[in-house]
Amino acid sequence: MNNEKILSELQNIVGKAYVSNDPAELFMYSRDPGASKPRDVDFVAMPRTTKEVQAIVKLANKFKIPVTPMGGGLTLSGLVIPVKGGIVIDMKRMDTIVEINKLSRYALIEPGVSTGQLQAFLEENYPELQVSVPDAPPSVTVAGNALINGSGFLSHQYGDHGSMLNGLEVVLPNGEICKVGSCALSDYWFTRGPIPDFIGLFTSSFGMMGIITKLSIKLYPKPKMRDLVFGLFKKSEIIPELLYNITFTELAEDILLGAQGKPDWMAGYIFIIVYITGGSQEELDKKEKRLKKIYRKNGARYMKPPPRIRDIFLEKPQFAAKAADFRKGGGFEYVGSFFPLEKVPEAMDRGMEISNKYGIIPTLGARIFGPTHTVMVFFSYSFNRADPDDIQNAKNALRDTNIMTLELGGIPWKGELRAQQMILEKMNPNYKYLLKTIKEQLDPNNIMNPGNWEVK
Repeated sequence: MNNEKILSELQNIVGKAYVSNDPAELFMYSRDPGASKPRDVDFVAMPRTTKEVQAIVKLANKFKIPVTPMGGGLTLSGLVIPVKGGIVIDMKRMDTIVEINKLSRYALIEPGVSTGQLQAFLEENYPELQVSVPDAPPSVTVAGNALINGSGFLSHQYGDHGSMLNGLEVVLPNGEICKVGSCALSDYWFTRGPIPDFIGLFTSSFGMMGIITKLSIKLYPKPKMRDLVFGLFKKSEIIPELLYNITFTELAEDILLGAQGKPDWMAGYIFIIVYITGGSQEELDKKEKRLKKIYRKNGARYMKPPPRIRDIFLEKPQFAAKAADFRKGGGFEYVGSFFPLEKVPEAMDRGMEISNKYGIIPTLGARIFGPTHTVMVFFSYSFNRADPDDIQNAKNALRDTNIMTLELGGIPWKGELRAQQMILEKMNPNYKYLLKTIKEQLDPNNIMNPGNWEVK
C-alpha cells in the first residue's frame, strides 16, 4: 500500500487540516469505550461534502483499501473500529440541519448532526415538535443511532429509530450516489413507500453497504405536559401481563423497565415507569389513577418517587447514559437484544445471573416497541479499562448474553464481531446467501467496513 500517495490524495480531497496518519491522532479511532479489541487505523479523513465522501470511496477502490464511516463513535461494540485497517471517515463535519418540514414532520439532516444538536434546534425554532432521542449522551449522531436500529424515548409509540427513517442519500461502494425513499423521485423526503423499500438494506449493516450522507428522520408533536407513574415489583413473571394490560389502554407515551444493583434500595426490585402526557393536570391525574389500578391488579406496587429521582427519570436522554460509572476505568458495554414479550422475564432473570456471575453490578432494563410488538432488553456491563481481568469479565458476560439471547429466540442488537458470527451460524442459509450476494455485487473490492457480517 502506497501510504504517501494515499495521504497526498486524501489531503487533496478534504484539505491537509482534515486528514491524518499520525499515530497519536489515530489512537482514538482504533478503539471505543467498549471491550472490543483495538485495531490499527492507517488514516482518518473528515469530509465536509457528499462529493468529498464520493472521492474518498473512489480512492479506496483505486487502492483497494478499506473504509469505515464513523458518526459519534459510541456504539460500544466495535462497529466503527476498522477490522482490517484502512481509512476511517469521520462524518462530524457534515453537521448541517438542511430542512425542518413542519407540516410533514420530518428533519432532513447530514450524518454528523448529533441528537443534542437537533433537539436544541427544535426547542429553539420548533418548540411544538420533538425527535425521539436514545438513552445515550447527546453527542451521539441521529444517523448512527437510526442506522443501528437504536431506540429510546417515544419507541413505545413509534418503534425503533430505524423505522423512523423516511429516506436516505447514500454513497454506494462504487462511489456513486443513490437516494432511497420518496427522495428518489420527489423533492420531499416524507415517506419510504409505496415504492420498493431499500432503506432496510442500510440499517444494521454497519456501513458495509454504503455511507449515508443525508437522512430524513420523523418528528412528532410535543405534548403540553408530561409526567411518569412509577411502580415496583419483585417477580419478573408478571411482566408480560402487566405490559399487555398497560399497552391495551393506550395511556402510555413511553414505557421503561429496569433493574439495578445500585442504589441499595433498588436491589431485588424491578421498576416500571410509564410516561403519560396531557393538556392539563386533571388529564394526567386521571391517567395516573387508571395506571395505579393496573399496577395493583397485576402484582406491582405504585411508588411516588422522590423529586430528585423523578427529575432524572424525566430527563431526555434518560438516566441510562449515566449508569456506566459504577467502576473506575471508564469501560462500558451497553448492549441489548430484541425479544418477544413472553421471553422478557427469563431474559431479565438470566441477565441478572450473568452480571452476578462475573462480579458486575447488575444494570439492565427494557424498552417496548409499539404495543409489545417487540421488547428490547438492554444489559450494561461496566469495567476498568486498566484491568485485563475486568475487561475479560465484561467480554465473558457479553458472550453469555449473546448465547442466552439466541437460546431464547431473541436477536442480539448492534452485535460485535463475535455476536455477528453467532447470529450467522444460526441464520437461514438462504438469508446468508442473499446477504453475501448483495454485498459482493455492491462492493466487489470489499472495501466497505470489511469483516462485519462476514459470511464464511
